[in-house]
Amino acid sequence: MREVVTLILGGGRGTRLYPLTRYRSKPAVPLAGKYRLIDIPISNCINSGLNRIYLLTQFMSVSLHRHIRLSYQFDRFSGGFVEILAAQQTLDNNMNWYQGTADAVRKNIRYIQQPGIEQVLILSGDQLYRMDYRQMLETHRKSGAEATIAAMPVTREAASGLGIMRLDSSGRVNGFLEKPKTSEEVETVRMDPAWIDAAGIPSRGRDLLASMGLYVFNRDFLVDVLTKTDYQDFGREIFPASIRAKHVQVHLFDGYWEDIGTIESFYRCNLALAGPQPPFEFISAEAPIYSHARYLPPSRMDGATIRGSLIADGCVIGDGAVIENSVIGLRCQIGRDVVIRNSVLMGADYYETPADLAANFQAGRPPLGIGSGTRIEGAIIDKNCRIGSRATVTNPTQTVEADLTDEVAIRDKIVVVQKESTLPDGWQA
Repeated sequence: MREVVTLILGGGRGTRLYPLTRYRSKPAVPLAGKYRLIDIPISNCINSGLNRIYLLTQFMSVSLHRHIRLSYQFDRFSGGFVEILAAQQTLDNNMNWYQGTADAVRKNIRYIQQPGIEQVLILSGDQLYRMDYRQMLETHRKSGAEATIAAMPVTREAASGLGIMRLDSSGRVNGFLEKPKTSEEVETVRMDPAWIDAAGIPSRGRDLLASMGLYVFNRDFLVDVLTKTDYQDFGREIFPASIRAKHVQVHLFDGYWEDIGTIESFYRCNLALAGPQPPFEFISAEAPIYSHARYLPPSRMDGATIRGSLIADGCVIGDGAVIENSVIGLRCQIGRDVVIRNSVLMGADYYETPADLAANFQAGRPPLGIGSGTRIEGAIIDKNCRIGSRATVTNPTQTVEADLTDEVAIRDKIVVVQKESTLPDGWQA
């Protein structure tokens, strides 16, 4: 594992996750009440014995940098690190921003050219899954490949948003098609379900293999392709070109995997995690998910009714509150008789002092949190929001897309209250 260095791509502008990405990058978006998306690949690396990690960032990265600095500090004897490589102007890169996944690695190529590096593991920073990367590295080394792609079986309905691969009998990639749209295109990369079954993964009607956006490269091959071409993206350019002349292998995976790239996928994923049978379990003795240790007090609930929900640390939930199928983030202050259903509340970054509360009262501004008698259904409430008493945050008309105010929007039928927003007493969507 000491011959492997990991690069985690911090993502682009995150336009499909807007407005959650208005003030932060995609990997910094909160998840399941107390984590952030970036905690997933870093935790997988730590649990796989990989502790030399570079994080490539560019857009809205201040909160991400702060989270990394506070969360991941290795002891000086292990040689481990999580180091941030922010996009920067240099004499070598013509002062351009990252133009794609491959271009981001190219602009930081000197970090993978250091002595002792044999393989480079490249990961995405906005996916939810649990994987032991040692198994993927074993597949790569045993096959003698120059590059290996993690792949999972998918249905034809899911294929249009993914890169689909066709393999030979040994698992070597001999066809790659990005986001096939027609039945004719799908047929060109279709796999025999019997081959998938024989590989130890039940096909269950799935006859396509999709790239997960996780790659292992031999260091010398990666350096060669980045220095001799101007390819900007791995999925659209490097792999389609490489499979013709190089050995590109597939590592099969069939666990839970979710690419959290849209408001709908973020919302659906969080509510699934709060359900009675979550598809991804954070409780694990062998492979825990790490994050920032905040040393918050336990949450307190007084006469509340809570069903199928995740409640993070440091919350106060008032008498008569009803919370169903929801995620309640850190430091949430929820008043009496509040109703929260099918919603994600990200919580707050701080507690207000008595002086803050007095100033709020004088200014006619609600305190941080959710006021008494408020009803929230089918919504995402970003961090540090102030929602007054008897407010209603719902979408009764099932509007698909709308900008209700400068602070409240509807995306994919989900009401999104932006970070730091204030909704007065009696506010209605």
